[in-house]
Amino acid sequence: MGARDLRRSIAILAAAILLAASGESYGAGPGEQPGTSEPSPVADNAAVQDIPADISPLPFPDTADLSSSPDNAAAWDNTAAAGEEAEIREPSFGGESPAPEVSDPVEPVNRGIFYVNDKLYRWVFKPVAKGYKYVVPDPVRVSVRNFFLNLGMPIRAVNALLQGKFGDTGTELARFGINSTIGMAGLFDAAKEFHLTRKDEDTGQTLGVYGLGPGFYLVLPILGPSDARDAVGLVGDTYLDPLTYLLSFEWALGAQFVRSQTDLTFRINEYEELTDAAVDPYAAVKDFYLQYRAKKIKE
Repeated sequence: MGARDLRRSIAILAAAILLAASGESYGAGPGEQPGTSEPSPVADNAAVQDIPADISPLPFPDTADLSSSPDNAAAWDNTAAAGEEAEIREPSFGGESPAPEVSDPVEPVNRGIFYVNDKLYRWVFKPVAKGYKYVVPDPVRVSVRNFFLNLGMPIRAVNALLQGKFGDTGTELARFGINSTIGMAGLFDAAKEFHLTRKDEDTGQTLGVYGLGPGFYLVLPILGPSDARDAVGLVGDTYLDPLTYLLSFEWALGAQFVRSQTDLTFRINEYEELTDAAVDPYAAVKDFYLQYRAKKIKE
């Protein structure tokens, strides 16, 4: 199956999920979806915080509530580089409002995928990220991360525009222009010197802003926790991602792997901080993800 056929199949699947989601929760707010299941008895295990990219077996590209991109000029100093990494990491888990109730009609399947994802993270992706971090200096990894963040500008700018955040759209365009020139193709976050901070927007948030509820909870292979709305949003983000058009399907997958592994090197052990202390790691990750996404939509 060629890349075009695969994209067509994904689009059809996304449309089906979107219809299911809209039928179940259109018009409901992030925390009040009709037909939701009872709260998880282990919901208290889901330590909640303001973070990004979902704590999951694999980091979510650009859906993370990360701090603004590090200043690479300072990062070339070892002490500053350590500070950059601390800035990228999220704050320690803190208690907030309970996660919104979202139905989980395919929980047995979700739990099976969660188990496989968990083993892939612990046995494959985390060891690779640790080796990557050991071999590649901090300033280089920061620059790789900045490059991919700069390349993902269309996802953030278009969704900010669709949400009516015209100032954020202008900020993203200005950041792209500055970082692509002064910042040497995005390797350096030169826009930070002009007090232009990156905006974190994606298609899933846009759908939520327009009133589409989460629908039902999903765990995606490799990608981790999601819901019907965000799964559709992921397809939209894929079509807005320049990598989809600049590279062949195989090379685009490779670039996505490098992007996710680079991001993971700055957040190693965060997943364990959430799951290892939980009685039910599946419920902890689920509640944490849903609470985080609901907060992002309200912002």
